[in-house]
Amino acid sequence: MSTTLPLGARISRAADRVTSSPLGAYQTAVIRIGLSFTWLVFLLREWPNRHEMYGPDGPWSWEMARRLTADNHAFTALLWSDGGLWFEAVYAFAVVTAALLTLGWRTRTMTVLSMVGVLSLQNRSVFLGDGGDNVIHLMALYLILTRCGRVWSLDARRAAKQAGAPARADVTGIVLWAACGLALAAAQILGETRMSWTDHGPLPGVGWATALWGLWLVQALWWLAGRYAPEPRAVLDVLANLLHNAGLLVIMAEVCLIYATAGWYKIQGSRWQDGTALYYPLHLDYFSPWPELSHALAGSGLLVLLLTYGTVAVQVAFPFTLLNRRVKNVLLAVMMMEHLGIALLLGLPFFSLAMIVADAVFLPTSFLRRLGPLAGRARDRLLPAREQPVPAQREGDEAADRTLVG
Repeated sequence: MSTTLPLGARISRAADRVTSSPLGAYQTAVIRIGLSFTWLVFLLREWPNRHEMYGPDGPWSWEMARRLTADNHAFTALLWSDGGLWFEAVYAFAVVTAALLTLGWRTRTMTVLSMVGVLSLQNRSVFLGDGGDNVIHLMALYLILTRCGRVWSLDARRAAKQAGAPARADVTGIVLWAACGLALAAAQILGETRMSWTDHGPLPGVGWATALWGLWLVQALWWLAGRYAPEPRAVLDVLANLLHNAGLLVIMAEVCLIYATAGWYKIQGSRWQDGTALYYPLHLDYFSPWPELSHALAGSGLLVLLLTYGTVAVQVAFPFTLLNRRVKNVLLAVMMMEHLGIALLLGLPFFSLAMIVADAVFLPTSFLRRLGPLAGRARDRLLPAREQPVPAQREGDEAADRTLVG
């Protein structure tokens, strides 16, 4: 006897799934923690070189960057002023917001502020980076759509402590919201901000001024509905879940697109076709942090051939493996090992770490749920005097169980 549901029932079940809760809560938390941590470590590592990379001492001068952004209309707060003090403030702002986003403190606000920091630095000097910066750039935009602080965050910890307790005024949130509004107003009024209301923004017809002020007003609407209007808040929750799930889908599609385009472009190259492409970067001093290891690997023609063809095969095949969960998990592990090899052999740690984190959006939820307690026990061994964390809300756990990626 067939148990297949009618088409209408299946559509209704799918609609309920994408509107009732944010899917892939653990996966989006990994993206938030991993990419903001990668960006934070990069900024701290390059602290001594920050003036040459993004500041007034760099070969790409402020005037050259201003002319470029006037043409491509990229957003960067560093071009609002050419003063050294302003540069130091923006760089410190990027460091602080990346750290707070990693911890998951006021996640909704920090996703926006961290995005401002990422775009401000990266669009100031667009010719810096090793590919991982492009991943961080894109994911910083997509994370704004997600509810990535539902688990593994200070927000989730605070919500668990307040569960069942009488509602209290969120003074910290109100002060932070007001401060963001004042800062945005100052940026809009003082100086040449280059923020348009209708052009040259994140979406066609939506300028950066509209986008940032809109996010600021939505935050106020969310707070007012939660405090004074439960029914409209339920509608906002549905919309937030839809945006989160759409953002998760975009992140997954972006990762697939990165691998598909990389693989198909490699197929067109003659060095990839004859299996010798890997040989050449292994002999470049710039990409050889361990010359002896690189030369030993390049000395084996068979190994170079297998790794060259294997790289192309894995990248081209990955999007198709999503149709089979077991094959996808195996290939996911292979790709992460490949990126670890790139970090070790070619000296590209931040690129590799950014790609491994992006790959993690496809990790099984069951694996990530087991990973949390393991990390907690490791932390307790290192910091035995710390208070034990409060368990997350059961509602959040149930939402985290449901995911697009298994």
